Amino acid sequence: MKTVNIGLIGAGRIGQLHASNIISSPYMELKAVSDVQLDHLKGTEIERSVEIMTTNPDELFSNRDIDAIFICSSTDTHAAFIKAAALAGKHIFCEKPISFHVTETKGALNIVNEAGVKFQVGFNRRYDKHFRRVQECVQAGAIGAPHIIRVSSRDPEAPPLSYVERSGGMFMDMTIHDFDMVRYLSGSEVTEVSVKAANLVDSRIGEVGDVDTAIITLMLENGAIAVIDNSRQAAYGYDQRVEVFGSLGSVSADNERKTNVQISTKDTVTLDLPKHFFLDRYEQAYKDEVAEFATAILEDQPLRCTGEDGYKAELLALAAKQSWLENRPVAVKDVEVLEEHAKSE
Repeated sequence: MKTVNIGLIGAGRIGQLHASNIISSPYMELKAVSDVQLDHLKGTEIERSVEIMTTNPDELFSNRDIDAIFICSSTDTHAAFIKAAALAGKHIFCEKPISFHVTETKGALNIVNEAGVKFQVGFNRRYDKHFRRVQECVQAGAIGAPHIIRVSSRDPEAPPLSYVERSGGMFMDMTIHDFDMVRYLSGSEVTEVSVKAANLVDSRIGEVGDVDTAIITLMLENGAIAVIDNSRQAAYGYDQRVEVFGSLGSVSADNERKTNVQISTKDTVTLDLPKHFFLDRYEQAYKDEVAEFATAILEDQPLRCTGEDGYKAELLALAAKQSWLENRPVAVKDVEVLEEHAKSE
């Protein structure tokens, strides 16, 4: 069986997850890993399985045996690595967000398009079987014209403050998945974003200029309204639910639990708590997204999640931040103009 040879940049938590899934995949072979330091990989499956371990990412771009690059490094490095990979003729998988600035993202994607390589963004939730089924029902017209899209996304605990400070903010780091999910489920573009947000979990997050709790309302081109609710801390676990309500009915996906057993007595009805961490909740989705990336390369098929999807989700994240800061609805079409102006100053 033909396989895709992969070079991976950035071997932190998400990079190691992708590396493990690549190693176990029949469609891919992990040929090289690059990170700023490699000591944390000593004795791991990655070190035992990978031929080239290096602190110099240029070795991956110049290696003719490598077909595709996985970019799992910090966000501020993404655009440069994307450009280098595209110019080297490598297909690209990049974790979200592509960058913190849509002008940087657009510049990187222009080079990708000119190079004619495939580019996939790591919006893993598109590959979740539950959310995919919801999307299929909506696209098939099973619930009629969408009227309301609801996305609840709540983490089990707030990230460390050191992470918050370099994350780009909750809208770019966390809600960006939900912005993409609204576009994916509705099949429509967002025209306006309105945010109400607060610090109800950890006041220190507010001290570094971010929020931890938000309600976000989105107006869509097809006339539907979407609502996203976010929290950095749900005491009961990782809360991930979606619903699309339409003219003929509704379709929804509830939380995944350890089991779906329900115990009913005269005193109470009990269920297992939701899965506690994103790596558990989306374990299969992470495997499926990299498998589909490899299949798209091997069979020259279109991708489910493209650079354009990453770009549009970033626009929504920036619109959300502006709406929060200025306490007003923000038209998405105006965000790119403001970014271009800021870049030229």
